[in-house]
Amino acid sequence: MADPRGFLKVRQRETQPRRPVPVRIMDWKEVYEAQEDGVLKRQAGRCMDCGVPFCHHGCPLGNLIPEWNDLTWRGKGRDASERLHATNNFPEFTGRLCPAPCESSCVLGINQPAVTIKQIEVSIADEAFDEGWVEPIPPARLTGRTVAVVGSGPAGLAAAQQLTRVGHTVAVYERDDRVGGLLRYGIPDFKMEKEVLERRLEQMKGEGTRFRTGVAVGTDVSWDQLRRRYDAVVIATGATVPRDLPIPGRSLDGVHFAMDYLVQANRVVAGDTVPDQIDARGKHVVILGGGDTGADCIGTAHRQQAASVTTLAIGKQPPSERPAHQPWPMFPNLFEVASAHEEGGERTYLASTVEFVGEDGRLTGIKVAETEFVDGKRLPKAGSERIIPADLVFLALGFTGAEPAGIAEQAKAGFDERGNVARDADYMTEVPGIFVAGDAGRGQSLIVWAIAEGRACAAAVDRHLTGSTALPAPVAPTDRAIAVL
Repeated sequence: MADPRGFLKVRQRETQPRRPVPVRIMDWKEVYEAQEDGVLKRQAGRCMDCGVPFCHHGCPLGNLIPEWNDLTWRGKGRDASERLHATNNFPEFTGRLCPAPCESSCVLGINQPAVTIKQIEVSIADEAFDEGWVEPIPPARLTGRTVAVVGSGPAGLAAAQQLTRVGHTVAVYERDDRVGGLLRYGIPDFKMEKEVLERRLEQMKGEGTRFRTGVAVGTDVSWDQLRRRYDAVVIATGATVPRDLPIPGRSLDGVHFAMDYLVQANRVVAGDTVPDQIDARGKHVVILGGGDTGADCIGTAHRQQAASVTTLAIGKQPPSERPAHQPWPMFPNLFEVASAHEEGGERTYLASTVEFVGEDGRLTGIKVAETEFVDGKRLPKAGSERIIPADLVFLALGFTGAEPAGIAEQAKAGFDERGNVARDADYMTEVPGIFVAGDAGRGQSLIVWAIAEGRACAAAVDRHLTGSTALPAPVAPTDRAIAVL
């Protein structure tokens, strides 16, 4: 145990400081500042090293949280990094982007603020890179087996790294011009600068993983060609089909899916030229959806100097404290003030979108009504309609499943009723040798689940190819019901 009386001596939870709002909205750098070592050690010392560490259960990766908390408190950064990387291929990603279900499960959180697990995690990872402790881990020998991983998001990268390290020859196929999937073009730089991604990719290249960018599987190369060329194929394309809102005025110029907007903004920040870019400068922006994607749109619009930013959510505002029906150690649905929300804008709940209003084919406003609940259904309340001026509307309503991309026709792999690629308990589709991991198989989820599934799928692929595996398998598709426990 780090400090037997740490949780008694240090009751205050000190999180990572954020740069001042007027400063950070002038650039695309990460909003967080580095935390002092003394603060980090004090916070790590609050960990109680519980006999039954529920943080393990809250984390789909099974991160050894009490162990690296203890090592951080003792100042053993390299040992902490080794324990962290033992269960998580990319802690620098999860430490920035994961909503930290582990903290909701922290035993200390029963009657005190939880340990700052996420902050300690990212600090360990960043120190490891800064000190040169993160090095390529090439395999001792090659197996002669080949694997194609389709998709270079967190699930695909995790599967590729695990399979490369046990000696398989792995090629990652990405349809975009750069590797990273949503890590590259979905996550704004103010949440994770792309240098963080690049340094991990350099490690993977040093280990032997091969990357094929600008290749759309299903079009440029067929799935059956890929299957004939490789001993196994992993589908890790994500759940990228956006949920639409088919109401009057949907075809007006100015109504866009959120990801179309975010991808273009990311490309411009990367130095690309985007013709006819969706730009919020000087415009009234309305965002439909109150999740992470919506928050990313808020931060992006502020950095583009939008005239106003309004977020509309159809449901009730979540409570600020854990509700009775979501007791510890569940992951509660709480009212969150993310960094983007601090930067301005209006958040409105119980707002049902009725119609997109426009003139001459161009969006000018959005008609909304108060949401009322009738027989358990959310409906717009008659007589409560009003029009909000809007030049741009971004639909951040979630995703409905994986893109077909010829998977059914060419690979002969089926889809389930939720729009995901169907698979069994070993991550294999109905076609032998074709596996699926991450959001493509489980639906829209968290980055920590994507990495966990990538690791587990890699173990299943290795077992399929060699008859056994030494790779860890942290989760199985049937664990979906206990995702937040």
